[in-house]
Amino acid sequence: MTQTPVDRKALLAHVRRVVIKVGSAVLTTGDGLNATALHRLAAQISGLGNRGLDVVLVSSGAVAAGRQRIRERTARKNGKTFADLPSRQAASAIGQGRLMHDYDEAFAAHGKITAQVLLTRSGLKNRERFLNARNTMERLLEWGVVPIVNENDTVSVKELEFGDNDTLGAMCLGLIGADLFINLTSADGVFDKNPETNPDARPMPCIETIAALDIEAMCDGKTSVGTGGMYSKLRAARRAAQLGVPTVIVSGRGEFDLAAVLDGEERGTLVLPEDRAVSSKKFWLAYHDDPSGAIVVDKGAANALATKGKSLLPIGIRSVQGCFERGALVFIENLDGDRLGVGLTNFSSTELDRIKGLRTDQLAKTIGPVTFDEAVHRDNMLLDAAI
Repeated sequence: MTQTPVDRKALLAHVRRVVIKVGSAVLTTGDGLNATALHRLAAQISGLGNRGLDVVLVSSGAVAAGRQRIRERTARKNGKTFADLPSRQAASAIGQGRLMHDYDEAFAAHGKITAQVLLTRSGLKNRERFLNARNTMERLLEWGVVPIVNENDTVSVKELEFGDNDTLGAMCLGLIGADLFINLTSADGVFDKNPETNPDARPMPCIETIAALDIEAMCDGKTSVGTGGMYSKLRAARRAAQLGVPTVIVSGRGEFDLAAVLDGEERGTLVLPEDRAVSSKKFWLAYHDDPSGAIVVDKGAANALATKGKSLLPIGIRSVQGCFERGALVFIENLDGDRLGVGLTNFSSTELDRIKGLRTDQLAKTIGPVTFDEAVHRDNMLLDAAI
């Protein structure tokens, strides 16, 4: 954590592609969509487009818009009727059309075309589908279209697959090769404590090393309308930092000014990127699926992974947790239970349980011919993953 002055203008001078995420707390009121906020957002993004920037908008608000429509047309006035997952997904199915209709009209007033892009984690974790989604987004941006992204809530089978649009926004950074993430929120940036419960909370204009923050201790609450809260925004910013992308967490309420943010004015909180960015492939493999289990390693293996950039060999494995197949994403933990990172395993949990602690020349005798000596290859591993 630091308050060291940073030349924002110089840092952001070369930005050409931006992911902007806007949350429900900005776009909605207790009655549904906030038309004023939506139209101002469209005007702001259109202005960035006129400056030559490619912009992808990750937008919440579909569930709130659907609730609004249902309440207008039916006798369902009690908000509790939307608490269960099927009701929220049904509300999203209704609200997506309303939300996109309003966006279409708002952007059309500035001569811009929009495109709806609905994503699911299960779709993006398949590398071929991921690359196909990337090609589609590239073509839309080439045409000067503003892609408006949301999770495909209606068909998601978990609650919800990405969990929040902050996470989805971070995923889009790798998808389109963005060089800035702007997260519009209801707060005036990040504070060192929750300002709703701590009157002495101080704003943080700049976070230089987000990996050093205890974001769970800092963030002890969520907004009532959205699903993420500041915790998910900082987690998304940490993922962006690993990809080498800076994040600006700034208020999207009232007379917010995206052009001023790009021009370097000190608004909200700037989260600096890490000096050494991970590859887009490692970013994709670490964050497009949930780990299915864990591999616990001894001190020697933990040190080799952390300081020498080595692959994980079976000889360094002490135990295996969970049930998973070859190719699954798994946690890598030390003997104290600390998570060192995540990686794609070359062996199933059953195979690993049989070969743990063995030398590589003993593997074939135990489980038959093997293609790999490594349990997890270093090219398929991300340490310090923000999960």
